[in-house]
Amino acid sequence: MIEDTETIDEFLDRCAVDVEEAVRKAAEAEILPRFRRLAEHEVDQKSGPHDLVTDADRLAELRLTEDLGALLPGSVVVGEEAVHADPATYAALQGDAPVWIVDPVDGTRQFVHGDDGFCTLVALAHRGVVLASWTYAAARDQLATAVRGKGAFLDGERLFAGPPAPGRDLVVATSHPDYTTDEQKRALCALWTDGLAPRPCGSAGLEYLAVARGELDAVAFSWEAAWDHAAGLLLVEEAGGTHLTRAGEPFRVTGGNVLPFTAARDAATAERVAALLRTTA
Repeated sequence: MIEDTETIDEFLDRCAVDVEEAVRKAAEAEILPRFRRLAEHEVDQKSGPHDLVTDADRLAELRLTEDLGALLPGSVVVGEEAVHADPATYAALQGDAPVWIVDPVDGTRQFVHGDDGFCTLVALAHRGVVLASWTYAAARDQLATAVRGKGAFLDGERLFAGPPAPGRDLVVATSHPDYTTDEQKRALCALWTDGLAPRPCGSAGLEYLAVARGELDAVAFSWEAAWDHAAGLLLVEEAGGTHLTRAGEPFRVTGGNVLPFTAARDAATAERVAALLRTTA
């Protein structure tokens, strides 16, 4: 619990491990027991057959909402499932209170199909700035963390993305063009060019982790839901990478971005991908 005179940075110095424990416990209680054991009645569609939600998503988010709120009184939670139920709650990102941004199961499609490529994403933001993040791949028992100005880590080991090796195609994980607006589709299609090797993205959180580890050169996404991006963008930044929208500006978790956008392992790669995304403007 935060003390009366404590800053958020001081809270993170003292309680980051408590947040990690809350994330692990939510996964252990609500997600892992259902992994590869989901009953048909535990899976629903939201906007369509590619947009799934499970009991694990709902119950893990409820648990995280309670536990994270207790750690930082006065904070609010913006979670994917709560926003789906009441879109007005997304406006908390614009407010003055600290905000926990939560995606209980990022990669629900993979989770439903028994693939271990899913994770739980938690980020703490204040007045539009992401201050800390936790990316927990429960089925792989991997935890990546980042605190602004203090680096990115995977299971306690410092992450450095580094520049891509020269002379090879840049591998970019990207939104599928069929799931975008016509304008965004044209922008993303510009990535199918010499020197780039686009591929479909999986869990956004794990793709960001791959960029931070230097295993993937960039991502290019056409949607801006904060729960998919906040944790991973800070992870990439703290590993030495950067992010740019199609307008050449850093991505804002509060919204209003010119899409698509990219996050990359170094500035030169981000500029190259962003420039391609602008070629159809």
